[in-house]
Amino acid sequence: MKCVFVTVGTTSFDDLIACVSAHDSLQIIQSLGYNRLVLQIGRGKVVPEPFSTESFTLDVYRYKDSLKEDLQKADLVISHAGAGSCLETLEKRKPLIVVINERLMNNHQLELAKQLHKDGHLFYCTCSMLPGLLQSMDLSTLNCFPPGQPEKFSAFLDKVVGLQK
Repeated sequence: MKCVFVTVGTTSFDDLIACVSAHDSLQIIQSLGYNRLVLQIGRGKVVPEPFSTESFTLDVYRYKDSLKEDLQKADLVISHAGAGSCLETLEKRKPLIVVINERLMNNHQLELAKQLHKDGHLFYCTCSMLPGLLQSMDLSTLNCFPPGQPEKFSAFLDKVVGLQK
């Protein structure tokens, strides 16, 4: 079973959910050999219809106490750019695509994603670029995030967020 897990955290990111659950995206995800897509949609208004066929399953939920289990099972994580979600995913050493919400213009999230991308830890894109990135990305080029160094990450976060003040 290969699984893609999409998380928007406690907020809503309807553009991302709409994009990733669109027919074209589902076809790309399947063509890459994934047979399960789990969407954590938070407060979103876009609620795709879950379905299950012999070859593919789409699961949808709003919240769980912990995303640990879904992160653990995922072979690829597509996340909003929240620092918490990014860190949790990287610490589990899962391949990560961060999708930038262009509607949020106070975008220190973009700085964070850019820096982590530069260091080779993740891919990032906007919603409209996601299908193309899914097709072109090479997950084997990603470096694992150094485990268990949250202080490094928070120092880095301070720096990035500090730049924005």
